[in-house]
Amino acid sequence: MIFFIYFLCIKNEIYNDVKFQFLTKFFLFSIYIYFSIHSNKIKFLKYKSSILKVCICTLGKEENRYIKEFVEYYKNYGVDKIYLYDNNDINGERFETVIGNYVENKFVEIINWRGVQGNSTYYDIMNSCYQNFHNEYDWLIFYELDEFLFLKNYKNVKLFLVDKKFDKCQSIQLNWVHMSDNNNILYENKSLHDRFPEVGKNIVKGKYNKICYVKTIIRGHLNNISITQNHILSENLNACNGFGEKPKLKRIIQSLKPDYEFYFIKHYYGKSIQEFVEKINRGDLLRGNKNQVIEWAIEKFFYINEITPNKISYIQKYFKNKYNLTKYILKLEKNK
Repeated sequence: MIFFIYFLCIKNEIYNDVKFQFLTKFFLFSIYIYFSIHSNKIKFLKYKSSILKVCICTLGKEENRYIKEFVEYYKNYGVDKIYLYDNNDINGERFETVIGNYVENKFVEIINWRGVQGNSTYYDIMNSCYQNFHNEYDWLIFYELDEFLFLKNYKNVKLFLVDKKFDKCQSIQLNWVHMSDNNNILYENKSLHDRFPEVGKNIVKGKYNKICYVKTIIRGHLNNISITQNHILSENLNACNGFGEKPKLKRIIQSLKPDYEFYFIKHYYGKSIQEFVEKINRGDLLRGNKNQVIEWAIEKFFYINEITPNKISYIQKYFKNKYNLTKYILKLEKNK
């Protein structure tokens, strides 16, 4: 009301009135107070975020092409440490050859899990990370090497996590956004962000799709946490979405109304078709039957990406026509 009267005085050119002079001083003082409070709030949040400790728990096998981009991305995002479980074959590649400097300065700690296989391996690794390090960190991020967090209004993950809306949350579940293969056939020595800038088909803000899964960040210093699921990690946590609200999920792991405007995880699931077939041929720690995994993965790949003759041909040649791609060929012919 005071501001309305003040602007009314300006409109009617009442400049010499005592009330106008008082209102001018009050108006300027109010602006000063507003910006002082806002500035102090920002300083307080920055202080809180500066003492917050955040780490990432992740694992990798034959990921030397991508590990440096992942490490540098999260270092620039304010993460304090990455615990990288090395699940390569005993005589396979070593992460140290690519990120040796980050290992030396202790930003990355590589934990030997080489040669270990089996359906429980993923959960064993995630439980190991939480149980060993949960008392050292305020939040632990459980993302894999093809998952990159995006926060529209935050340049630092700590400023996001320190928000009071998460004060009562034990875990934060954010949505995957599957990135398109950009119709790339072969691997290129460029960043994932440059090679695959577009989201995949069927990925629409606020609209449910069968692969709009969530991935989870867990608060540290919690006792008796057992990780039994690779998306929500544990059903026994007070979970929140990116707005600090209880997430609306289907089958526990899929967001019914995914929001892709303010926060999401860029998931570079397939990359080029060459990288995709190499990835699925390595196997899956969460699923035992390799043939079923590959068939499931191909279906998921073409749900996200365009079906083209070159992609079908590449899969057939790589796997020597082992897998039946008839339904994709029929879809391709139908769309001509």
